[in-house]
Amino acid sequence: MDELQIEIIDINNEEERNEVKTFLNTFNLNYEKGIDYTVVLREKDDIVATASKSKNILKGFAINEKLQGEGITSMLVSSLLDRLFYEEIYHSFIFTKPQNIDIFSSLGFKPLYKAKKAALLENGIYDIHDHIKKLIKNHNIDITKSRSALVMNCNPFTKGHRYLIEEASKVSNEVLVFIVEEDKSVFPFESRYNMVKEGTFDLENVKVIRGGEYIISLATFPTYFLKEEDDILKTYTDIDAGIFAKYFCKELNIDRRFVGEEPYCNVTRTYNDSLIKQLKRFNIDLTIIPRKSIQGEVISASKVRTLIKHKDINKLETFLPKVTLEFLQTKIGKEIVEDIT
Repeated sequence: MDELQIEIIDINNEEERNEVKTFLNTFNLNYEKGIDYTVVLREKDDIVATASKSKNILKGFAINEKLQGEGITSMLVSSLLDRLFYEEIYHSFIFTKPQNIDIFSSLGFKPLYKAKKAALLENGIYDIHDHIKKLIKNHNIDITKSRSALVMNCNPFTKGHRYLIEEASKVSNEVLVFIVEEDKSVFPFESRYNMVKEGTFDLENVKVIRGGEYIISLATFPTYFLKEEDDILKTYTDIDAGIFAKYFCKELNIDRRFVGEEPYCNVTRTYNDSLIKQLKRFNIDLTIIPRKSIQGEVISASKVRTLIKHKDINKLETFLPKVTLEFLQTKIGKEIVEDIT
């Protein structure tokens, strides 16, 4: 134990990265995309333990069986938290296997949600309850009244998104529209958020809210941004849908969630399937609205991005509301169009 030292891996060095990958493979774990910091413990020249982080998400913990129970997890966590402190990040998540919940709980992490194959825990200067209390205050939400919710990326905001929000607003006391905050889309978050706010300004019972790190984020649902159909897709969808049902629906008195029908993207379709199951556990209704069609064509954000690429102005004017068309003429909008084309 005394001779074991924490070593920082150069993640830009392919040889060092591959050494960690090989070690993780013996535990049936992958060295995931987006990792920005990795540490290892060596015994002589061999890796005997490792852990990594992606922004404020701790993951990739693996410890040689002969060292398990020797306090190695605590060493790895401390090293990663020191790095977060250096980066002035004071709230973090851990993705781990369900059987490891007690280990990380003993190190100060609170379980958020447990799925069949993975669990998500958090630690830091605030937690999910603090986050929701802040939402209630900032958006003047009366939690004594029931309401509906939507979670949208709007990359970019289309007439289809507007239609879905309108349909929800017609049958709800109030509608909370959470805009995915992670900046992993073609259109940056602030632009998407502002387009939706301006584009639904006339709907008096609609409130547009920043999604934050508990709704379709790199912490709760990284596969959404990778668009990969890997083995853990179902786990991620269950965790994100479960967190929304267990915390947001309960504390914000949401009794119904709306989603658009998904005929194209398997990731989103799998997510909708998880929503049905997870929301049902908490007695929350899920309403699936058929996609809006114009001139026989179903509207989708991916189709709009293709139209932008091909500079099909006529169809763009058909599929996009005024607020989005105007955004495309701004400096940021023109830069995005140039990048797409």
